[in-house]
Amino acid sequence: MKSLPFFALALAIGHGAATAHDLSPTPDAVEPPTWTTSAELGAITTSGNTVGTSITGKIDSHQELDEWSNEYVLSGYFKEDTNTEEDGSKVRERSAERYSLSAKAAYKLIEPGSKLFVLGSHVDDKFGAYTRYTTVGVGYGARWYKTESKTLDAEIGPGYFKGSRETGEMERGFTIRGAAVFKWKLSQNAAFSQELSVERGTSNVHTLAETALRTKINSTMQMKAAFSVRNDSNVPEDKKNTDSQTSITLVYSF
Repeated sequence: MKSLPFFALALAIGHGAATAHDLSPTPDAVEPPTWTTSAELGAITTSGNTVGTSITGKIDSHQELDEWSNEYVLSGYFKEDTNTEEDGSKVRERSAERYSLSAKAAYKLIEPGSKLFVLGSHVDDKFGAYTRYTTVGVGYGARWYKTESKTLDAEIGPGYFKGSRETGEMERGFTIRGAAVFKWKLSQNAAFSQELSVERGTSNVHTLAETALRTKINSTMQMKAAFSVRNDSNVPEDKKNTDSQTSITLVYSF
């Protein structure tokens, strides 16, 4: 089998006083109102005994105001394989297809790093344990740890979810959500991050985690290597509890 990386490109749109994402942890000081947007994109195509293409992409936009900190995230992933049938014909089949959209508005409190927030998210996952999964929630967040090179932010709060199975079965109910983000500036050109969120409902525990390492190429371009995991404790018999994804992407931000 011969494997060939196809491309990893990134585009971003920013305006106002937007600047390149710093690899260092977010400072506590209040900054002038800004928009900061980044986009990442990576793809791999394979040929030979295995033929297929996979693409992953993400757009992440932050808005910093005097009293509010807002975030909007759009991401997608799909994988398509070409299989050979017994009669020799070629058939293209989609083996993964997931799109997600989230938005969070956080009101800054007097204590640096503390906030009250409201969030909403929606996921369409054709091959996941839930084909559609929508959540809304509120909560409190704070910065629990801070040094010159490391920060740890955590948040917790109640919410509500509605999920749809492949069979059409609907599930809904109240949840408790907890999340944490750890950032470590390894050097002027490299940074490590670990993100984790756990959402516990009446019939399911939904967990998301991402481990990432970013290295700066220039003032606007970064290379990102990441490993992400999605887990649901309650899944149909023909589904696995855990989906994982390893990716290498280029990130362009300003």
